[in-house]
Amino acid sequence: MTHPVRLAELTTEEASAARGHARSCVLVPVGSVEPHGPHLPLATDTIISEEAAHRAAAVLRDEGIAAYVAPSVPYGVTDYARGFAGALSIPAPVLTAYLEAIARSVLDDGFSHVCFVNNHLEPAHDTAVRAALAALPEGSASVACPLTRRWARTLSEEFKRGDCHAGRYETSLILAADAGAVRASAAALPPVPISLADGIRAGKSSFAEMGIARAYTGTPHEATADEGNVLYEKLVAMIVGEVKDALNR
Repeated sequence: MTHPVRLAELTTEEASAARGHARSCVLVPVGSVEPHGPHLPLATDTIISEEAAHRAAAVLRDEGIAAYVAPSVPYGVTDYARGFAGALSIPAPVLTAYLEAIARSVLDDGFSHVCFVNNHLEPAHDTAVRAALAALPEGSASVACPLTRRWARTLSEEFKRGDCHAGRYETSLILAADAGAVRASAAALPPVPISLADGIRAGKSSFAEMGIARAYTGTPHEATADEGNVLYEKLVAMIVGEVKDALNR
């Protein structure tokens, strides 16, 4: 497979050849515009989804699946960060309808499968993404998201505790994807041992209610690019696993 990995870089003739492959897949990165502390960009979730999707596409191609990465969906349900500058949220039904329309268009264009690669972990957002699959033919679409227990248990201890919003987990992933996007202030940030998972279970509905004052939790000062690359291996395994499971049905 010699075509570019980015779907949008194909010509129409190249796209025609790509969709003719017996096992073809389009990965759609999904993220958000959401505050991630004083040290990470608002596009953090989207950057992670894009990087994981591109790395996964290379692995899928090695396994004989014609994988392409579509343009990202950079907006999501971002209610927990309300009150912080840069928290741009869209209603869940709008996101679901939009993603369903994208999936239908990809499938109608002749590709075998579409996978939404989601790294914005707000529960209502994850629910909205998964709802897009409800009306689609079984096995034609999937969601790769580390909230699924199968994949969550493979990730870091910080991730499993839930104090990972812009902490060591996400900061490591951004360092591995684009080190220049991480502000130098990350090295001086004090630990914030607040678990979003615990806060959500307790019924709190915003970062502010949880006592998260600067839109980050965990220990971003401990982040490294090496750890980020290890984490991407886990996220790639997640994407590849979801796609192959669906295609093999």
